[in-house]
Amino acid sequence: MRVVWVTDIHLNFLRPKERAAFYSSIDDAQPEVVFITGDIAEAPCLRELLLEMQLAIAVPIYFVLGNHDFYHGSIEVVRRDIQDWSQVQPGLHYLTGLQSIELTPKTVLLGHDGWGDGRLGSYEQSPVRLSDQELIRDFQGLNREAVLGKLQSLGDAAAQALDETLTKALDSYQEVICLTHVPPFKEACWYQGKTGNDDWLPYFACQAVGDVLRKIAKASPHATITVLCGHTHHSGTVEMLPNLRVITGSAEYGEPCISDVLEIS
Repeated sequence: MRVVWVTDIHLNFLRPKERAAFYSSIDDAQPEVVFITGDIAEAPCLRELLLEMQLAIAVPIYFVLGNHDFYHGSIEVVRRDIQDWSQVQPGLHYLTGLQSIELTPKTVLLGHDGWGDGRLGSYEQSPVRLSDQELIRDFQGLNREAVLGKLQSLGDAAAQALDETLTKALDSYQEVICLTHVPPFKEACWYQGKTGNDDWLPYFACQAVGDVLRKIAKASPHATITVLCGHTHHSGTVEMLPNLRVITGSAEYGEPCISDVLEIS
């Protein structure tokens, strides 16, 4: 199976002709399916641009959402809306809330949006304040302590969902591909070829998801787990364990590109 993977494409920053050119570049790669690891657009135009993309490339799209996809909306409402809507849209598959999906007889796909959970780096000392706290309703009006509580809650929910789905998938499959937006380890939180610093790590890595992935990989040495993620806009690959690899895709605002073309046996 030939897969095109893209991440952090921010389609709302592009004019129609620019979006068409991007879709054409994907089509030229001749994918059988497309993976997107979040930051597709923003909440008010998310459905419209997802549908536009799927119609343009005419192959199934499997995706998770990133923090920008919830801008000008709330996390629960956007997730529920996209889950309900994608169920009646042929070719669009929102992985958060779904069970695993067989790609080949030995390879399965699963995923969750994930979230930076504030546990890595130095949250208390960090001067960083993301636009999330202004543009996503869940964070508006929260003080610093309440923001951390919300980040940890979101990270824990992602970890629990992946724990259940991944454990079940490994009963039947040897290879797992996991899509998530936020890197699950600080080692996968790339910035210019290095790990992001302690100011940014609270928002750019999810320790809760990383802990689950590490636990399950150690308990399943017969299986391989490949995680595809984005969020940092810088690329890199890290082997966390012999059977656990994390690939982080790069991105530029206004210049979306293909992160990789994968051949899945």
